[in-house]
Amino acid sequence: MDDLAGKSARFTQGMATRRKVLGDDHVDRAQAAKTAFDQPFQELITEAAWGHVWSSPRLTKRERSMITIALLAAMGHDEEVAMHVRATANTGATHDDVCEALMHVAIYAGVPAANRAFKIVKQVYEDMGRKSGAETEN
Repeated sequence: MDDLAGKSARFTQGMATRRKVLGDDHVDRAQAAKTAFDQPFQELITEAAWGHVWSSPRLTKRERSMITIALLAAMGHDEEVAMHVRATANTGATHDDVCEALMHVAIYAGVPAANRAFKIVKQVYEDMGRKSGAETEN
C-alpha cells in the first residue's frame, strides 16, 4: 500500500482513482519500481493525471477511458494503449466503445495509427480472455 502521510489531498485522491482505474496490482508494481530518480514524476502523474483530470466529475470514467485510448493510439504510445485497454475492465468502456474510439483515430490521426492500435487492442482482449478463462466479446 502507499505511504500517504504528508501527501496532498490531490495526491491522496489521485492514488485512490489510479487504483480504481488501473487496479491495485498495477499500481503496486509501479510503486515498487519507483526510485528516488522518478519519484517526482510519479507524484506529478498521481496528482495531475489521476488527482485532477481522472478524478474530475465532469466526465465518467468510461468517457475518460475512451478519450485516453484514442489519444494514446493517435500518438503511438503502444504500452499505454494496452494498459488503458486493460483498465476498461474497471472503467466500463466496452469493446464497442474502444472500437468507436479507434475509428476516430483512423479518421483524425490516420489509418496506420488506428491499424496499429487495433492490433494491440485485439491482443490485449485475447490475453484478458485467457486470464479470466472467458471468451471476449466481439
